[in-house]
Amino acid sequence: MQKKIIRSNVVNPLLQQTPFPLFSAVKPRDVMAAVAILLRRNERTVTELLRPKNGPKKGTNAATGELKKHANFTWKNLIAPLEESEDDFSKAWSIITHLRMVKNTPELRRVYAKVLPMVSRYFTAIGQNIRLYRAFLQVMQSKDYDNLEPAQRKIITETIRDFHLAGVALSKEHKKHFAKLQLRLSKLTNKFSNNVLDATYGWQYYATPAEVSGVPSDVLTAAKNAAIIAQRQSKKMKRATRAVTYLFNLDMPTYQAIMLFADSRQLRKKFAVAYATRASALRPHSKSHDNSKIIEEIIRDRVAIAAILGFNNYAEFSLATKMAKTPRQVITFLTRLARHAKKKAKIELAELTLFAKEHCGIKKLKPWDITYCSEKLRQQKYCVSQEELRPYFPLPRVLSGLFVIANKLFGLNICEVAAKKFDKWHQDVRLFAIYVGATKELRGHFYVDLYARPQKSGGAWMDSCRTRYRRTGGKLQLPIAHLVCNFAAPVGNNPTLLTPEELRTLFHEFGHCLQHLLVTADYANATNINQVPTDAVEFPSQFMEHWCCRKESLRLISGHYETGRKLPTQLIEKLQQSKNFQSGLQTLRQIEFALFDFKLHLKNKAQKFGAVYRLLKQVRQQVRVLPALKCDRMLNSFEHIFSNGYAAGYYSYLWSKMLSANAFAVFRKQGILNKTVGKSYLHNILEVGSSIEPMQAFENFCGQSPKLEALLEEDGL
Repeated sequence: MQKKIIRSNVVNPLLQQTPFPLFSAVKPRDVMAAVAILLRRNERTVTELLRPKNGPKKGTNAATGELKKHANFTWKNLIAPLEESEDDFSKAWSIITHLRMVKNTPELRRVYAKVLPMVSRYFTAIGQNIRLYRAFLQVMQSKDYDNLEPAQRKIITETIRDFHLAGVALSKEHKKHFAKLQLRLSKLTNKFSNNVLDATYGWQYYATPAEVSGVPSDVLTAAKNAAIIAQRQSKKMKRATRAVTYLFNLDMPTYQAIMLFADSRQLRKKFAVAYATRASALRPHSKSHDNSKIIEEIIRDRVAIAAILGFNNYAEFSLATKMAKTPRQVITFLTRLARHAKKKAKIELAELTLFAKEHCGIKKLKPWDITYCSEKLRQQKYCVSQEELRPYFPLPRVLSGLFVIANKLFGLNICEVAAKKFDKWHQDVRLFAIYVGATKELRGHFYVDLYARPQKSGGAWMDSCRTRYRRTGGKLQLPIAHLVCNFAAPVGNNPTLLTPEELRTLFHEFGHCLQHLLVTADYANATNINQVPTDAVEFPSQFMEHWCCRKESLRLISGHYETGRKLPTQLIEKLQQSKNFQSGLQTLRQIEFALFDFKLHLKNKAQKFGAVYRLLKQVRQQVRVLPALKCDRMLNSFEHIFSNGYAAGYYSYLWSKMLSANAFAVFRKQGILNKTVGKSYLHNILEVGSSIEPMQAFENFCGQSPKLEALLEEDGL
């Protein structure tokens, strides 16, 4: 068995050193082989690094793992080779985790579930390695420490912090229990995510022509094609019943289109209920996807992890790596913001209720009416609709205009890489290179995968594929990023047309890409975007959203898909006037999620699902003004906090939005396409990565600490 795995090193695409990953060549069997080889290799590396030249008996105390003084560890002989070893694993693992998100086949899912425990055990063991921990301490206490670069010193201090968060100081018995908890959590969060994906695409609905009044034509065309394909493939349907209808599922483009535009209240209700009950016991046909018990188990293990490390609760544990430092600071921030948002939200709800009664014939607003009536109200108030704007935002034009904005702001040149020069996991994937400055220095590449499809997780995200890193010997490894969205795919010869909300999504994820690709440090643990605290990492992404509704930038990203005509001045003015439409209601929705998440993780005891749901109801009573579905089980698909790393950190979106509002205020004063300000933002924010503290980076650019008032002003609160 050993020889078979080693032989696979010759052909295993996950282990080959190529300019770009060989995504399409990866087979499920490659995953197990590559992970096994790389983890064993890393384990040997750590063992060798910790073995003093004079022999283990003279260099260490076998009983305590204590390193004696003559075992002289430095950045060069300990941290640099360790970082290189970790980067080799990271590059392969990023391919595996990415494919799991964008091409989640049953075969890949099975092998991923098998290797996940191996990876969890390895990183837990590294985090609890007392000898490695003491070696880092020795480097920090050495006379050479002060001669290291600030980024190197920050890496060392944060690594020592992370050792403690991994349980390095625990007793042997407690270390075993901690490792067991971490392993179980990794399995639970993976299962949670799989259940959401299966529940989203497992639900289908055949609609008749009479039901789909108001739904955009491109959505109907896609649904009609899906129905034809499904009916042809179905062996159970009799020929006489194969009338062409529309087949819908719950992917985001479809769901949003139904809730925004479908005139049928019954159709909207059907979709609202189906979406809100995903991965719950309220889906009788898919009880195997129920996440209720998984939520209980995740909470139980998080409470145990916090307790075993000496924290009062998991929220305190989470804040150990965040910009915000105390639970009180987070709760105060959210509560203060809620006071302002709720005042405006009540006014907005009263306006919407009256409008629904007078113009939509709806006497009492239901949850499935909110989005639909809000869109109608927006049209009446500002004489502009999402459908009227979409033709001016064909995806190709938006993407090229976005790159022009990046050039004007930061001096970036972004060029597409020819398809024959790289491998892809799907035919729609594209690759771009990013250059900086007059010298056109290549800084990295990013893939774009923009269309929804089965076996692809919903939502939008950016992730690291490779990290900027100067390897041993001086060779510079350039970063690569993934930019993933779930827009509706083009139908026929027409391009995908984006709504204003989808514009923001694209700009948001592009902002993440810039932070990952433009960093200039040479150390992987200072350049990897995953090292940036979540309440700081959402700052550059939300910052870019500001360019979605400004006159100067709208001229650059718009162009009617048939005529090429720019967005007319009249529509630009209407779009700007509607920028803060229902901002109170939208902000309250985010506060609801953030407060629930944080209060849930402030608990110091495990919670049953019923108690968790009651907490959500309490939070809603505190901040919500809109009606809620009685059958709502949004918790069961709340991936951000139960599978995507935002536990006790969902507040990060609002916190970072405050940072972005303060930063954008600098541009408002000087000009939103001001190159001087853009250069300052590039150098002080985008290029620093996690090499300095995020608050220091923010203050270096803005010249002051962040103020909530900037966010209130920007959002009209």
